[in-house]
Amino acid sequence: MEKNYMSVFLLLIAISCALAKDVGKKETKETTAKPKLPQTLSRGWGDQLIWTQTYEEALFRSRHSNKPLMIIHHLDDCPHSQALKKVFAEHKDIQNLAEKFILLNLVYETTDKNLSPDGQYVPRILFIDPSLTVRADITGRYSNRLYAYEPSDISLLHSNMQKALKLLKTEL
Repeated sequence: MEKNYMSVFLLLIAISCALAKDVGKKETKETTAKPKLPQTLSRGWGDQLIWTQTYEEALFRSRHSNKPLMIIHHLDDCPHSQALKKVFAEHKDIQNLAEKFILLNLVYETTDKNLSPDGQYVPRILFIDPSLTVRADITGRYSNRLYAYEPSDISLLHSNMQKALKLLKTEL
């Protein structure tokens, strides 16, 4: 009878040791995994540029610095947004010109209805002057999505950025 108890006792010890080793291995795998780097505010649109975190901060900075605000609405999983982001980030003239703007890229919609004058679609780019007026006159090439841009529209986007800066000097 004592041999049976001793056998069961040794069996329980062996099982608990085996389980303890498995738990220890899982913990070491999780701790040795590379930590995920935090995403920057640029979200890949231009890491060397200064981006604002919120719409309210962008409005404040635009008004007080007297720079126009460029808002890029996009989604991380949208192929059209990804394609435009790639071209935008690689275009040296766009990146240089973007330094003259307060920049904000949004992956969510704001409560300000002025930022979706013709609907909520992505990608769309709107310009706001320092008087906090949405520049509805600076549009892309599509009549059904006025503020949409595609990678092939990058030269139009560049000229619209120049237009936003020019209007800033002539109107304000």
